[in-house]
Amino acid sequence: MEPAVLFFKTIVLRPYVFIFLAAFLFSAIKLIGWPRTWRFWLISWTTAFVCEFSSTRTGIPFGWYFYNGSTVGQELYFFDVPFMDSISFSFLLFASYCVALGLLLPADSPLDSGLFSLRTLQFDLDARTSWPVYGLTAFLFAFIDMVIDPVALRGDRWFLGKIYYYPDPGWHFGVPFANYVGWAVVGLISLAMYFPLDRRLPSLVPLPPITQRLLLGIGLYYGVLAFNLGVTFWIGETFMGMSGLLMHLPVLVILVIRLFAHQQVYRIQE
Repeated sequence: MEPAVLFFKTIVLRPYVFIFLAAFLFSAIKLIGWPRTWRFWLISWTTAFVCEFSSTRTGIPFGWYFYNGSTVGQELYFFDVPFMDSISFSFLLFASYCVALGLLLPADSPLDSGLFSLRTLQFDLDARTSWPVYGLTAFLFAFIDMVIDPVALRGDRWFLGKIYYYPDPGWHFGVPFANYVGWAVVGLISLAMYFPLDRRLPSLVPLPPITQRLLLGIGLYYGVLAFNLGVTFWIGETFMGMSGLLMHLPVLVILVIRLFAHQQVYRIQE
């Protein structure tokens, strides 16, 4: 019964993580199907856990940091790593993957003639497992952590609690640069294992319209971003919040223009 009780306590302690996890499962199954979804989750979670386990003992790949054990008895731990910390990497990596696909997948004409029509994206295997998608996903994965980690580090000022610390605080609101390198490493390793599996699994024939299905994952990325920015402003860290907002705004603008602007240009030319 103890693991079951701790699992329930984990939900109570971090309900927002379970909401994002449910959104990940829903959007991933819609986009890539269950056989790929559970493999993506298992690979990314295992990679993240091994890297966190390693970093708290060797400093590789995130640099040195330590969990202080303040939530022991309140949530599930695997060794000295909170279970939900590692599992968060899975839905964040998938969301980053969706944004990268939105930016890089080949696009056809808009789906209809409306003013805000979406472009039709080609979800073929070569495109979704390409080197540009691989690199951009890892970058976006680390990029969103540049908003998440600074506010998580101040968890004692909101409901997360102070659960970890860096012995040598870094330049980015107390977060060392090595931490973001570690996030990119987790993304690169996970995708390096997932992409070959994606190629070997039975061909994926997603139901149209694929662009709307991809928007579910993109919405997850910006939902997580909005939540963390909201908490940042709520605890009074205005400069930190504006920094994160301004960092991510250009990517969002480029994404919106790519997905929506073609039809507007076409209408003007007519």
